[in-house]
Amino acid sequence: MSSSVSAPPPIEPSSGSHPSQSRPAGRRLPTRLALMTAAVAAVLGGGWYYLTTNHQESTDDAFTDGRAIAISPKVSGYVSVLAVDDNQYVTAGQVLAEIDARDYQIARDKARASLHLAEAQLASARINARMARIAYPADLASAQAQRESAAASLIKAEADFKRQQQVDRRATTQQDVDQAAASERAARATVADAAAKLHKAAMVDENVAAADAQVGQSEGQVAEAAADLAQAELNLSHTRILAPQDGWVTKRNVEQGAYVQPGQSLMAVVSSKVWVTANFKESQLRDMRPGQRVDIALDAYPQLHLTGKVDTIQMGSGSRFSAFPAENATGNYIKIVQRIPVKITIESGFDPKIPLPLGLSVIPTVYER
Repeated sequence: MSSSVSAPPPIEPSSGSHPSQSRPAGRRLPTRLALMTAAVAAVLGGGWYYLTTNHQESTDDAFTDGRAIAISPKVSGYVSVLAVDDNQYVTAGQVLAEIDARDYQIARDKARASLHLAEAQLASARINARMARIAYPADLASAQAQRESAAASLIKAEADFKRQQQVDRRATTQQDVDQAAASERAARATVADAAAKLHKAAMVDENVAAADAQVGQSEGQVAEAAADLAQAELNLSHTRILAPQDGWVTKRNVEQGAYVQPGQSLMAVVSSKVWVTANFKESQLRDMRPGQRVDIALDAYPQLHLTGKVDTIQMGSGSRFSAFPAENATGNYIKIVQRIPVKITIESGFDPKIPLPLGLSVIPTVYER
């Protein structure tokens, strides 16, 4: 009896075998390529970002800036005319306000009258000085002539008195003798008086100098009166308050009829020229130089993109020029990063329909290369 042997059944894969062992090798290639592509893209993107931003400096501590001139009166008085309104555009020389000018007109007229009086006194002093140059020498000559005449009269009186004393008493009278004696004494007195007048008249140079000094005094009074008139006219002109530059009226805090005093703040005029003051950290200034291009983004107007350039870098940190600068020479010193103001001029990107008030927050980006 013969027995037949059957073939063994095929071996089935066990349920614990790894599925990748049965996946074809060609399917793993796309996955590796995708990973490699992503890695290369990341490296290229990081390199591009580094190269494009490595030489850029930006800060959010930046604001629009410009010239804002405070308007204050130089004279006191009541505001009679208020010619501008809030946020109105004005041009240089335009009248902003007027102060009641009547008091200053009266002061000007009084100063003008004082000047005319001083000029008249000067003219009189000059005439007197010219007369003095003629009159005082003439007085001297007259005094000399009177002294000579008195001396001659004295000689005659002395001779008459001597003859009366020498003549026989029977040929004259006591009355004639007494009269001769009196004439002699009167002649001596006349000589003394003439000598005194001559001494006084001899001060010709001094008298002429006094007349010239009076002219100088009058000239000084004229100059003083002219200065008073100029000051009065200047005060009168200050009653008209004019715009010092083109710009917009801002912070107007005066009304018509109000009483104002010198130095009081009435309003401000903001110039139409605007720039950016950016406070960069000191560590950002290594490669920053004037003339470098700047992109400027405004928080208020995201759609407005301005371009400019670095104008100047302030020679001092903001804390150095603060009201209370830091005292670093103390035992409790703590080092902090300082900020340096950088002025950035705006070159393009303006929209005339969009105002740029001072103090708007901006973000400048400086391209150092």
